[in-house]
Amino acid sequence: MSKRVIICSDSTTDIGRALIEKYGIGILPLSVNLGGCCYTDGVDIDPEGIYRHYEVKGELPKTAAPNIAAFCAFFEERTRAGDAVVFFTISAEMSSTYNNARLAASNYPDVYVVDTRNLSTGGGLLVLAAAEMAKKGMSAAEIAKECAALVDKVDASFVIDNLEFLHKGGRCSAVAALAAGVLQLKPCITVHGGKMGVAKKYRGKFARVLQQYIADRIGDAEGIDTSHVFVTHAGCDEEIVSACVEQVKALAPWGEVHVTRAGCTVSAHCGRNTLGVLFMHK
Repeated sequence: MSKRVIICSDSTTDIGRALIEKYGIGILPLSVNLGGCCYTDGVDIDPEGIYRHYEVKGELPKTAAPNIAAFCAFFEERTRAGDAVVFFTISAEMSSTYNNARLAASNYPDVYVVDTRNLSTGGGLLVLAAAEMAKKGMSAAEIAKECAALVDKVDASFVIDNLEFLHKGGRCSAVAALAAGVLQLKPCITVHGGKMGVAKKYRGKFARVLQQYIADRIGDAEGIDTSHVFVTHAGCDEEIVSACVEQVKALAPWGEVHVTRAGCTVSAHCGRNTLGVLFMHK
């Protein structure tokens, strides 16, 4: 009899409570250090808490990967009954999460760690793919191998309305932030090779920019795997999110359209009014 395979990830995959419960995904949260206190992502702090603190104190948090001991405890709990684990992490280029998970997993013969080379629901797409493979009865080793091969097929991008958080976090110069504000520039950030970069700079009001961005990313949907698409945002107005979802639905015959809220990691780096459309290529 084959082992049961549990699909897990760190808290950066942003897949939302509904999908976590549907597929039984195990989540190990990152830590969020803010105002001299250490919180647990999605447990005792959320993005709105980060935004409120910033409005009052002007201070942004620092996120931290789970340490090796935390990973060992997590893996121990889930393999105790003889189950296997496939664990997905944020890109190793962005965090030490993958390396800590890999080192901890070396103590467990049936734990496999996959570096998504991505963040947010870019990694979440791989988690969903793995969960569906597990339902089909594939082994943990097979799932990890198949998902590692899918990494380069993920299309992850998002548009940022305001560069304030990137500037405050040291990821954008004051000159660039000022110029973007004056010219109403909204950068489209994409992920390639595990790293973030600017793909295009849009100009204009956020809602109108998002319409052009979605049209650019999806196009005629040629070559896109339409099984799943995520519309993931960091506190955008409901009207804006709804309009984006309707546009996404109109452009391709998606199997499922998932609308999720970005967690503390993305929200702390990009700030409110960030929205991305994420999917996979065939």
